[in-house]
Amino acid sequence: MRALAPLGYGLVMSLSKEQTGGYEGHAFGPQHEPAFWIGTGERTSTGLHVALKAKSREQVDAFHAAALAAGGRDNGAPGIRPHYSPDYYGAFVFDPDGNNIEAVCRIPAQ
Repeated sequence: MRALAPLGYGLVMSLSKEQTGGYEGHAFGPQHEPAFWIGTGERTSTGLHVALKAKSREQVDAFHAAALAAGGRDNGAPGIRPHYSPDYYGAFVFDPDGNNIEAVCRIPAQ
C-alpha cells in the first residue's frame, strides 16, 4: 500500500468474506474512486504484470522509491521507454510474490 500512495491511491473500500460469501477484497484509488482491486483466492498464476497510471514523472519516481523501501525488488528504474512510445516514462518493481508492478506516465517532459 505504501507504494501506491505516491500515485494518489489509498484504500477506498474493503469487502469481507461475510459480505461476499467467500471473497475478501480491497479497492485502492483516488478518493472515493476504486481503480485497482486486490483480493483473496487460490493462486492461479505467477508473474502477472500490472500497470498503474501516474499523473507525472515525479509520481513514477516516488512510486519506485516507495516500492523499493517497502520490500519490492527493482525491475527497471524510472526512465523513458522509447520502444513503447517517445513519452512513455515508467518504472518497474517485483512485488513479494514475483509480480511485475509498473507505474507509467505518458506526459511529455516539461
